[in-house]
Amino acid sequence: MKQIASLVVFFCLLSSVKAQDSTTYFFVRTTGQLPFLEYGLGDDRLGGAKMTYLDTNVVLKVIDSVGTDYKVQLSKYHTAYVAKSNVKPDTTIKVRPYYLTNSWRVFGNDTHDYVAVAMEERLPYRAVQQINPSRLVIDLFGATSNTNWITQLKSVKEIKNAWYEQVEDDVVRVFIELKHRQHWGHYIAYDSAGKRLMIRIKRQPAKLSVKNLVIAVDAGHGGSNEGATGITGKGKEKVYTLQFAQALQQYLGRKGVQVYMTRTADIDLPMPDRTLALRAQDPSLLISLHLNSAGNPKAKGTSTYYRYIGFRPLTETILDRMLELGLDNYGNIGNFNFALSGPTEYPNCLVEIAFLSNEEDERKIMDPAFHKAVAKKIYRGIRDWLKANRK
Repeated sequence: MKQIASLVVFFCLLSSVKAQDSTTYFFVRTTGQLPFLEYGLGDDRLGGAKMTYLDTNVVLKVIDSVGTDYKVQLSKYHTAYVAKSNVKPDTTIKVRPYYLTNSWRVFGNDTHDYVAVAMEERLPYRAVQQINPSRLVIDLFGATSNTNWITQLKSVKEIKNAWYEQVEDDVVRVFIELKHRQHWGHYIAYDSAGKRLMIRIKRQPAKLSVKNLVIAVDAGHGGSNEGATGITGKGKEKVYTLQFAQALQQYLGRKGVQVYMTRTADIDLPMPDRTLALRAQDPSLLISLHLNSAGNPKAKGTSTYYRYIGFRPLTETILDRMLELGLDNYGNIGNFNFALSGPTEYPNCLVEIAFLSNEEDERKIMDPAFHKAVAKKIYRGIRDWLKANRK
């Protein structure tokens, strides 16, 4: 009897496993101008940890639904999460055993270098900046290589080499080695006419002078988004960030630098709008200005933030100069999940100038002379960064 009971239990478990294996799925395509994937379901005030931004109309295979997100199967061993608001179902997609990559073309035009990868479908991807050596690595999920030639033209100026490896049965890894150690930015999207993945690489300027740059300056918060409030209650972050931004704009202007301001008044300006406006401007770099706050009134000092390792050098030189103002060192923070640290098209640095929640720091923040001093230090930090890239 025990043997019969054991067999019954075994077959029940086997049936349960089969039922779990028969998971249903469906296909969606990304929508909007800034869809993105997240690694998991973790969340904080800055949102979940982002894996990558994607182009529109990219195919994703949905295997589960969790709250406001879908879980998607990128390849056999890779999954991610996407907001339901960033996709729409596509019932016309047919299941295929594999998708092939075809020939590549590596070329340049008057302003950028490109790697064009011919694909059979608009598949998801993930890009990672690497340093020492400086290169961009892109994983093409769900792809199998049929790339038997890569045409490389002399018109490129920043791309040193381009190649690939089939790192998994359904993941093609693209390597783009750069000539210079500094990452100046990249942008990935499918071409509007077909299914070629276009990887655009920004070139290092011919002359590494501040005057040759277009510097975007972002005054954090604005309008109904007031940010932090000072410990004395006399000032709000949105007011002071604009004052610091205007001081930086004026100082850079006197140095002959072209400046683009994301906002010049106390207005509501959502992060997607700022991001898309910056994409249209395509600046050389971005400086985003904020003021810190903490529950502990003793916390004070200045800090700089970056998300991608290739943009860290800019944040380091700016922090070094900010510390000359006598501020405490609150750190150089990487992998920061702030919206304006997310774009890859240009180096960017978020500066938390000082703490509004600290009485000593707040006194400095309220002083117009300090605004000018901060502008001068940020300018010198940018200049130091350029000087380091000349070596």
